[in-house]
Amino acid sequence: MTTIDLGLPGLGGQALVPASETKLSPKDFKSDQEVRWCPGCGDYAVLAAVQGFMPRLGLKRENTVFVSGIGCSSRFPYYMNTYGMHSIHGRAPAIATGLAVTRPDLSVWVVTGDGDALSIGGNHLIHTLRRNVNLKILLFNNRIYGLTKGQYSPTSETGKVTKSTPMGSVDAPFDPISLALGAGATFVARVLDSDRAGLTDVLTAAAEHRGTALVEIYQNCPIFNDGAFEVLRQPGQKERRLIPLRHGQRLRFGANKEYGVVRTGSGGLETAKVSGVGEETLVVHDATLEDPTYAFALSRLCSQNLSHTVTGVFRSVSRPIYDDQVRAQVEQARSTTPADLQSLLAGKDTWAVAG
Repeated sequence: MTTIDLGLPGLGGQALVPASETKLSPKDFKSDQEVRWCPGCGDYAVLAAVQGFMPRLGLKRENTVFVSGIGCSSRFPYYMNTYGMHSIHGRAPAIATGLAVTRPDLSVWVVTGDGDALSIGGNHLIHTLRRNVNLKILLFNNRIYGLTKGQYSPTSETGKVTKSTPMGSVDAPFDPISLALGAGATFVARVLDSDRAGLTDVLTAAAEHRGTALVEIYQNCPIFNDGAFEVLRQPGQKERRLIPLRHGQRLRFGANKEYGVVRTGSGGLETAKVSGVGEETLVVHDATLEDPTYAFALSRLCSQNLSHTVTGVFRSVSRPIYDDQVRAQVEQARSTTPADLQSLLAGKDTWAVAG
């Protein structure tokens, strides 16, 4: 059997696959299940992008797993012709961690939403990120609870009027990018559901990353929060609001690239007119910096009203992988500990209680 070395270090350790398996098409990743999302839902665009780029990875479908929690986005595994699991509310990262640790031959993906990941699943998310488990997390952010009919979510903007906040939310929302960077995530990115090219590029980079990769996807809910990100798609608005990240290039944006990002005296970042500060003062984007301070400052450029929104890869660095280390400990225990399960469980500190 002919084999091909894919050379992709982020694919769960799987490097050799039959040559015939590399000829899959996007159609091969479409399941026979009827896709049931509301007309106009941004999930359709994300699903199409994922099905479109999966063949590029050269992986067998049976070595690919999608795990979801609860929410509209969590129907995702049904529509992928791979293995998958529609799991428990907020617990998808924990279940996916178990898969990644025990099955290094798998490419493991988590699909979750802003409510599922950041509310009931908040702790599971941050611990997965800090551990750097070898899996990829697609966080669909529509700033609302869609499945349960329109309550405000952890990413809803302050003042948001919903069924559960009739006088407007008083909560300060989470920024998933800032949260992920604060948890020590090694790969963090953001993209719009309508940006097919950008979404494909970011997903490919996430797949090639070895460790936990979190991709926040701004996604429209046409029923309960329609147009939440429409201003980022409108000609004349998107140019002056979107700040695209391109590694090794100066941060410029605007219809004529008339705006840029510069450092402040306090160490943060701010936007300015290039004509007023000069080209040489603009920040050159570097996603590979070990210190997350710069990436975090980028995340704080983003505002609730979307006056500025940074998209692309914020951070991509290497760090030891949790599942590699766990498997190494298991092997060490097998080689140094007598084959006695009770002795292994009890350890050296045991107590005898006399009657």
